[in-house]
Amino acid sequence: MPLALLALAIGAFGIGTTEFVIMGVLPQVADSFDVSIPTAGWLVSGYALGVVVGAPLLTVLGTKVSRRKMLMFLMGLFVVGNALSAVAPGFGVMLIGRIVASLAHGAFFGIGSVVAADLVAPEKKASAISLMFMGLTVANIVGVPGGTYVGQAAGWRVTFTVVAALGVIGLLGVARLVPEQGRPGAADIRAEFAAFKNAQVWLAMAMTVLGYGGVFAAITYITPMMTRVAGYSETSVTWLLVLFGIGMFLGNLLGGRFADRALMPMLLTTLAALAAVLLLFTVTAHHQALAAITLTLIGALGFATVPPLQKRVLDQAAAAPTLASAANIGAFNLGNALAAWLGGAAISANLGYTAPNWVGALLTTTALLLALLATALPHHPTPPPSPTPTTDPHNRRPSRTLDPASK
Repeated sequence: MPLALLALAIGAFGIGTTEFVIMGVLPQVADSFDVSIPTAGWLVSGYALGVVVGAPLLTVLGTKVSRRKMLMFLMGLFVVGNALSAVAPGFGVMLIGRIVASLAHGAFFGIGSVVAADLVAPEKKASAISLMFMGLTVANIVGVPGGTYVGQAAGWRVTFTVVAALGVIGLLGVARLVPEQGRPGAADIRAEFAAFKNAQVWLAMAMTVLGYGGVFAAITYITPMMTRVAGYSETSVTWLLVLFGIGMFLGNLLGGRFADRALMPMLLTTLAALAAVLLLFTVTAHHQALAAITLTLIGALGFATVPPLQKRVLDQAAAAPTLASAANIGAFNLGNALAAWLGGAAISANLGYTAPNWVGALLTTTALLLALLATALPHHPTPPPSPTPTTDPHNRRPSRTLDPASK
């Protein structure tokens, strides 16, 4: 695999750490700003909504520069947002910092997915995407538990300072290892938007919103669930997040490998299993050992859906995948925001700290139904745009540029 994938994985590591570490320090942040845990949950939802807005917006703006330069700019934006969160004097400023950092998230993974897929042979595209996302899964084994431990020992502000430093390392990695590539070009914007005329692209993104959103319904409130229901100490949350990260790491590898062989069967299987395990978590969350095992399975099954969901969008928008790829990263985070809000609403309604689990199961089941619908509908990837008309200087009549292969 090309060394540039390592640079993408480094950037993904930093982004993955800041996305998930908030779950480990959510109670401390809530206490620091004197807000409730559901209110502090807006730091998750706000981040996710920032990804939804930033993914397509910055991807379109990025057509004016090379993909490498755009990835460097995005990592710089990420550093600024996390530094602002670290010094925030109030909850509102921290929320702004989270949103600034989140603007880089969707475009980085969206553009990075296209770069990763272009670096390898067609039959290895899902595996290449999964290797880039490996940085995010490793973040959940090392970065998130480490950040949670630092937050508990030295304060959550130190955690976000360290995350900002990770962003600097990611920026240097992209600058050093990712090769310079031509910019997509403003002329390709028409083709990028044309991909959204394909119903299968919208179905794939809807599956993303609801499928992986089910995971976030549970994981957003994992700290209060494990400490107040399962009976773990706050310090044990670090190791529980390690187990979740190990599950994500393994699920990502398996998802990428099997998606290259049989994408939709892999996706249907994992969505069905994920819905069942999330429903089971409402029971196993009351038992420490069973809770730890179930949490690992949620990480594995949840992230096993990521490479096939991302590749599904790339396949359906094959002629111009960059904007659709970034929009699908936004779809992941739209699901995260929706799930975090629904999970918090269930807790606020006095349904208990395990209520987000059955909320997640319902979301994932709906994604499974959409996947079955997508399988039944015709498969028509977005065709390339028609050639741009040109003018013959001799007769001034419109003509079309011919493909050399058609002569």
